[in-house]
Amino acid sequence: MDPTTILKTATVLLALTALGGLTLAGIRFTRDAEPPAWLAMVHGLIAGAALTLLIYAAFTVGIPTLALWATVLFVLAAIGGVVLNLGYHWHHRPLPKGLILGHAAIAVIGFVMLAVAAFGGRA
Repeated sequence: MDPTTILKTATVLLALTALGGLTLAGIRFTRDAEPPAWLAMVHGLIAGAALTLLIYAAFTVGIPTLALWATVLFVLAAIGGVVLNLGYHWHHRPLPKGLILGHAAIAVIGFVMLAVAAFGGRA
């Protein structure tokens, strides 16, 4: 598989992940309720699949520098997601809104960087 295909596939997976993340955040911020565990798990699973693709590509076929930095940001966002899941959601404690926003901000910046690397027009 060529790097461009991997980057585009990861971008699409992360777009789906973002939809789940927006839903999770919406539940927490508008209803002030605990989001469903199944949705959090699907969100993390799809994000993990995309991150695995990016790391695989970085070590095997090589990816542009911008995509590599996006991967670093996604690793940081994943760490935040694990903290949210295992530290709060798992124990049925309210998810901290600041941590949710930080997790989302890092992921959005990484997503924009990855989308530019994947669809930026460089052949």
